[in-house]
Amino acid sequence: MFERPSHLQATAPAEARGRSRDQARLLVSTPQGHQHAIFRDLPALLEPGDLLVVNDSATLPASLPASSGGLSFIVHFSTDYGGGIWLIEPRWSAAQPGPLPLNSGDALAMPGLTGRLISRFPGLDRLWFVRFDGDVQTAMTRFGAPIRYGYVSQRYPLTAYQTAFARNPGSAEMPSAAYPFTPDVVRRLRERGVGVTAITLHTGVSSLEVEHETVEDHPLFPEPFAVSRRAADAVNAAHREGRRVIAVGTTAIRALESAWNGSQVVPRAGFTRVYVHPGAGIHTVNGLITGLHDPVTS
Repeated sequence: MFERPSHLQATAPAEARGRSRDQARLLVSTPQGHQHAIFRDLPALLEPGDLLVVNDSATLPASLPASSGGLSFIVHFSTDYGGGIWLIEPRWSAAQPGPLPLNSGDALAMPGLTGRLISRFPGLDRLWFVRFDGDVQTAMTRFGAPIRYGYVSQRYPLTAYQTAFARNPGSAEMPSAAYPFTPDVVRRLRERGVGVTAITLHTGVSSLEVEHETVEDHPLFPEPFAVSRRAADAVNAAHREGRRVIAVGTTAIRALESAWNGSQVVPRAGFTRVYVHPGAGIHTVNGLITGLHDPVTS
């Protein structure tokens, strides 16, 4: 375990603090030891021929006000399973999670949408399956806001929750490992000869604490992913040629590991519950760029 002093926790985006995203501190860990750097130093820390695998999922305005049976609360949309069925997290507020006193069959109302609760997600009582009537994407666009939690002091625009690689809307929350990348850093990476290829993994809500002593037993809800032929070929070619493959975020690792057939990465799309932990091992990457993770998280 390690301590995370609350006074060091960021409560606003870098832009709101008058800083560039690439001014974030960077800890570089290799078999030779550790060194401190700044994220804008990244191009010099990588080698020509290295391949970065990024997540091109874009963040949705996935938080909407809601009501049911006289209760008023907010809903965080998590994952779209098709046919109007979503996984959601009802919360009392940004700072106060559930579970709420809701029941299967209850009606749910929010601006531009109505729905009916189906059931809780097994083992995760704060999450509900809901069938919606209406266009969820349109309701989000018109009435939604980015998901935020109590430690964020105020609302910020959706652009503050997008990465430099965001192309494909679908994530409840930003794939945050790519947050420090700026257009200037990406340009200098390409000039350095570092390749970039993209997978897609739409992240669900991240507010659920791991409560099992055996981490691998923690329930995981399926998240949609896609690894294209282009991405699979780029990763396989790098491995064949002895070049490093570096994932930007555990979402990129989870997508690649979900597309691993035992000998190489293959084009694949679907839903994944892959959980990154030492017992499972990693087959598809040589390194990882990520934010600091709390103990027992993926």
